[in-house]
Amino acid sequence: MKCDVLTIFPDIFDSYLNESIIKRARANNLLDVTLFNIRDFSSDPHRTVDDSPFGGGAGMVFKPEPIFRAMDFLREDGEPRRVILLTPQGRPFSQSIAEDYSKEQKRFVFICGRYEGIDERVKTLADEEISIGDYVLTGGELAALVIIDAVTRLIPGALGDERSVEDESFSWGLLDYPHYTRPREFRGLSVPQVLVSGDHKEIDNWRRKEALKKTVKVRPDLIAKVKLTELDRRILSEIQALSDEEA
Repeated sequence: MKCDVLTIFPDIFDSYLNESIIKRARANNLLDVTLFNIRDFSSDPHRTVDDSPFGGGAGMVFKPEPIFRAMDFLREDGEPRRVILLTPQGRPFSQSIAEDYSKEQKRFVFICGRYEGIDERVKTLADEEISIGDYVLTGGELAALVIIDAVTRLIPGALGDERSVEDESFSWGLLDYPHYTRPREFRGLSVPQVLVSGDHKEIDNWRRKEALKKTVKVRPDLIAKVKLTELDRRILSEIQALSDEEA
């Protein structure tokens, strides 16, 4: 994955990009992130990137000129790019979008907004607008990091064990099943017997059942989007029957 990030706070990225899986992916040339300070493309001595909004109102708005100049600079090399504008009005980011991005051959550009908003004309530069949730952040930097992290995990070789991607929440459309490790007993709490039985079929069935139970309880909206097997339907019927008994 290759990407350029346009931001006025490039230092925000330093710590996260130099830790854990992201650091290893960069070291192995699986991830290439180049940061550009939008202020460097301002034309005035004060490196101004914002101004008051036409029509009045609170806050400041990102000016179009520095961002357009930054994009002009990036496009000089002729490399094809997919430009993502990070904004609350964008398409909600999801695991399926992350999977699509992991297969993208173009270089990504993430435009990180700040202040009250970005001049509407900047949207003409973007291929699409993306939001990471229905809440307000100080800027788009965290959103860019979320997307970069989620996509990097899907790149072959980025994780130590490729099975981790297959087993993670949302990769199979459900929330994750419970995880346990040593010790087997801890402060009166025990690991479920099935996980130490050695019966891998039963373990798989238990994990699927627990994932379905958690999803039904916490995110029932996801069930409608999952391709259910006959076993899944039987499990859901059992879960519903238990729920009715408890009620």
